[in-house]
Amino acid sequence: MSIFLEKPTTQPALSIEEVHVWCAELIAESADVDEIAACLSPDEFKRADRFIDEKHRTHFIVARSVLRQLLGQYLELEPGAITFIYGEHGKPSIAGAGLCFNLSHSHGLALYAVARERQVGVDVEFPRAQVAHERIASRFFSTKEQAALAEQPETERCTAFYNIWTRKEAYLKARGDGISAGLDTFSVSLDAEARLLHSDEGAAEPARWKLSALQPAPGYVAALCAAGDWQLKCFAWGA
Repeated sequence: MSIFLEKPTTQPALSIEEVHVWCAELIAESADVDEIAACLSPDEFKRADRFIDEKHRTHFIVARSVLRQLLGQYLELEPGAITFIYGEHGKPSIAGAGLCFNLSHSHGLALYAVARERQVGVDVEFPRAQVAHERIASRFFSTKEQAALAEQPETERCTAFYNIWTRKEAYLKARGDGISAGLDTFSVSLDAEARLLHSDEGAAEPARWKLSALQPAPGYVAALCAAGDWQLKCFAWGA
């Protein structure tokens, strides 16, 4: 499990061998939201305005603003000058930048993964006991994952479910496929060492990707996936 450090006093250098993960709380006073949103694009404003719940709208605005600020630091660009393009399944990227990134947020907490010339995916979840874990697992998990989940003590199955879920999501997000690729077409480990065990993409697929379990804050479950071999560095955003 990774440990998220205090906010660095200077912008950390990102080498080709590293993946940086930033953790940010999506907190903002109502009076500050408009100022925070100033760097967003028109299409991001439209997406924000689709949220009926003001809390969710604020979380979206803060999450996108932090993303732009982070990428702006790495690229030495103003946050508002960044133009995103979107893949077939909605994954954002920056044309010609050589900087790969991914974002996930849940329950007021966001994670950002950033790497150079290396596809990345990250997922964070706040476990909720009321979610129908067993029904979801029976529908979307591989038989190997379902068996591993069934072996867990009943009191630990909720967290175990989210460990599997976040690792699967991180892998699919790194590939850029989304869940349309089929959550039962591959298997991830449930133990402390996060791994891709097998994939219908081929026998060489597990060696192409490296997974890491993350613990960004008490109560949260998260995972990171990136291509090749790399070193992980984690940082906290903000005060």
